[in-house]
Amino acid sequence: MSRVLYFDCFSGLSGDMALGALLDAGLPLADLRQALGSLALGDAHVRARKVLRAGISATQFTVHELAHGHEHGHDSVQHGQDPTQHGQDPTQHGQSPTQHGQNPAQHGRHPAERGQIAVHHRHDPHRSLPEIFQLIDRAMLSAPARDRAKAMFERLAAAEATIHQMPVDQVHLHEVGAIDSIIDIVGTAFAMEWVGAERIVCSPLNVGGGMVRTAHGLLPVPAPATLALLADAPVYGGGVQKELVTPTGALIATTYASSFGPIPAMTIERVGYGAGERDDVFTPNVLRVLVGEESGIEARPEAVSGPNERVTIVECEIDDMNPQIFGVAMEKLYAAGALEVFYIPVQMKKNRPGTLLTVIVPPDRRAAIADVIFRETTTIGLRHHDVQRECLARECVSVDTPLGAIRFKISRRDGRVVTATPEFDDCARIAAARQLSVRDVQRIAIQSYIP
Repeated sequence: MSRVLYFDCFSGLSGDMALGALLDAGLPLADLRQALGSLALGDAHVRARKVLRAGISATQFTVHELAHGHEHGHDSVQHGQDPTQHGQDPTQHGQSPTQHGQNPAQHGRHPAERGQIAVHHRHDPHRSLPEIFQLIDRAMLSAPARDRAKAMFERLAAAEATIHQMPVDQVHLHEVGAIDSIIDIVGTAFAMEWVGAERIVCSPLNVGGGMVRTAHGLLPVPAPATLALLADAPVYGGGVQKELVTPTGALIATTYASSFGPIPAMTIERVGYGAGERDDVFTPNVLRVLVGEESGIEARPEAVSGPNERVTIVECEIDDMNPQIFGVAMEKLYAAGALEVFYIPVQMKKNRPGTLLTVIVPPDRRAAIADVIFRETTTIGLRHHDVQRECLARECVSVDTPLGAIRFKISRRDGRVVTATPEFDDCARIAAARQLSVRDVQRIAIQSYIP
């Protein structure tokens, strides 16, 4: 079994909601603070507190910065305190950000990070990509986590450059280059390593609707940069006329998720709720994360794939390796998270017969797959590229037959059953026990299946 994390984005996704959900699921705030404390972001500091969103308890993650003698943010927590350590819940005292004449739209986060329309007021400079990279290099992160955070900002800069028709090296990031968003992205890179999930799945994203005011003016929801970052991710608009998916949220979803779709078959170990700042009456303004172990046959990545997902193809040719090693390499590649591994005979230079190794893998597992290939084979180089693949929705069900229970792999398209195949291992086991042929067991099993 492998560890899986599921982002349930029924109310959108933003950077602070992602960190709030992971903190709610058990990420120690002290560890997160230690990782972020080395960013050298001046007076910025982070907090977490328990709040209620439409009656659901959730953790709200906030970033505060003293600027010109005033603190960004609008909560009532004193400097340096962590309300979650004392069991405080501001909602229990009837407090809300809009009481006492306060308007959440006037302070703190980029309005998109709050999931509401507001004018953005900030004293932060507009940072360039090299400036942000310098900050990330100061964080107490592993090298892969730093590389992941940098890659996220590179994607954002490329999207902005395309939208505004300017070179990437001239792009200055506005809201997402601010302190709180840098903390969100770097913090998420740290938090995802803490979770240690081999596979990450994301639901279709509720992007909201309406208009949002940004540093570039009044823009439609989703904002152009957010829309570009979402790429082929499945999205939909809900009844809430607010920006629910932020640029940071789009980066997180499309960087980490290897597939989009329903909750995979899993045994749930942890559940976390991350709160947005807005408290809707009917729909909880929260991001939910589920963490656990994939279960059963359908836990294999190819058995729960959504209809459309991004995958990475890794390839290399080998002509000087003991053939016995190919079997070992395949086992190690599957253990490292490969979705598919196959070998094809090829004719190489100098007319030598060789073998083409092809591995299909979730994008976030490419580095691990490369490590296995270089360690277990004789190749000195490989190539990789991302593609989209389309799969039937699949599940595993148990079917009662005259010979006993046999598992079936069921595939569907638009809700209609396309194929129903008895699990070969079950058929082989029963055939051996009852002294029947595997073909006879398969026939009896298929006759017993009722759609």
